[in-house]
Amino acid sequence: MTSPSHHAPVPAPAGPGAPPAPGPGSLPPGAEHLLTRVGEVLKPALTHYLDLHAHPEVSGEEARTADRFGLRLAAAGCELTHGVGGHGVVGVLRNGDGPRVLLRAELDALPMRERSGLPYASRNDAMHACGHDLHLAAAAGAADLLARLSDRWRGTLLVVGQPAEETLAGAGAMLRDGLYERFGRPDAVLAQHAAPMPSGTVAHATDRAPMAAAGAVLDVVLHGRGGHVATPHLAVDPVVTAAAVVTRLQNVVARETAPADQVTLTVGTVRAGTAANVIPDHAVLGVAVRAAGDASLDRALAAVRRIVRAESAAAGAPREPEVTVASRSAALWCDPHTTDSIRRAHTGLLGPARVLPWPGSMATEDFPLFGDAGAAIHGERGIPLVYWMLGVADPDTWRRTTSDGTTSDGPDAAPSPAPNHSPHFAPHIGSALRPAIAALTIAALDRFAAA
Repeated sequence: MTSPSHHAPVPAPAGPGAPPAPGPGSLPPGAEHLLTRVGEVLKPALTHYLDLHAHPEVSGEEARTADRFGLRLAAAGCELTHGVGGHGVVGVLRNGDGPRVLLRAELDALPMRERSGLPYASRNDAMHACGHDLHLAAAAGAADLLARLSDRWRGTLLVVGQPAEETLAGAGAMLRDGLYERFGRPDAVLAQHAAPMPSGTVAHATDRAPMAAAGAVLDVVLHGRGGHVATPHLAVDPVVTAAAVVTRLQNVVARETAPADQVTLTVGTVRAGTAANVIPDHAVLGVAVRAAGDASLDRALAAVRRIVRAESAAAGAPREPEVTVASRSAALWCDPHTTDSIRRAHTGLLGPARVLPWPGSMATEDFPLFGDAGAAIHGERGIPLVYWMLGVADPDTWRRTTSDGTTSDGPDAAPSPAPNHSPHFAPHIGSALRPAIAALTIAALDRFAAA
């Protein structure tokens, strides 16, 4: 997920290793000493996190991650089911009659090399550059803690390890595999996401903007006529066509989108050719489009298709180009009433200075499918979603960060917090894990208490 700018006015907690002191607010029953009780589950949660961080797996290949997550849920007393919608994991903790609350975390990592320099850095060509390992450790820790607090709540806890979030495919796959039919329709679905804000802070949606944007990924195939580089006049070079398409696509945002609209368009991958002296017969582009709403997204996608077809025709391509929607997601709007309640619980837990407004983001999520956006899959509407951003940055580093994202201590100072999807991204786990577990646990207690 995309984070706010480094110069956002966010206060830091009182110390990198200490939990923030509780402040005034509304706490669900049993939550008065929650930050202290987190200490009971912190060591296994940390061990779990370090293991996951060192052994990341990309979308669709999360077998080991699913196994390790399942082991932690089983240790907390959950009934386990593997293989839901791929490598999806569902843990069920039953505790009498009451609401059904679902906590969601993601299993997958990104296909990139880690450059954090940490002793527990990834040992392969994937990386948890978006905090999914922290989400999993916090969700399993919350399940463990809620099991220990079973005298304080009644209902059924569902803990879901979702595969393939980065490709926006996993939520739909789990729902099509009968997630709600097999495990019950939840009364609320909760999730949190790491962001480079100071550890000990959380940020909730406002009524004016979605938490995350609508988005789509397009696979574009441009056809040419292969040949020898010595006789380019006998070929149709798809690399030249691809270059023209990439350049022209920049006008979609600059010249075809209203200034008040929020749209981003990025050509993230370009693949063509096998040798420098061979003109290839095709080129493939991966295009990511984001917009604040579906109407703006539809307009941008139509523009992409028009430009691809026009540049292909202008190049004299022997075949029509292919434009395929690899994935698409709706904007993420949180339920206002449920969000207000959980925001109050977080305020009571962390203090009002550490509960912040989230201005919206152009990142995308398939999390909306668990609520109204997935109505066509699960057949019912009205499941409240609540999603908040979770600070994971070292508070001391944050304090030294200047408005341009550098640190104020000179060229040899510690680097400023790296954003999500950076090869240097790394939660400050010593200060982030405890509030991550506590924030998710108290949100679940709030929903159980709501009944």
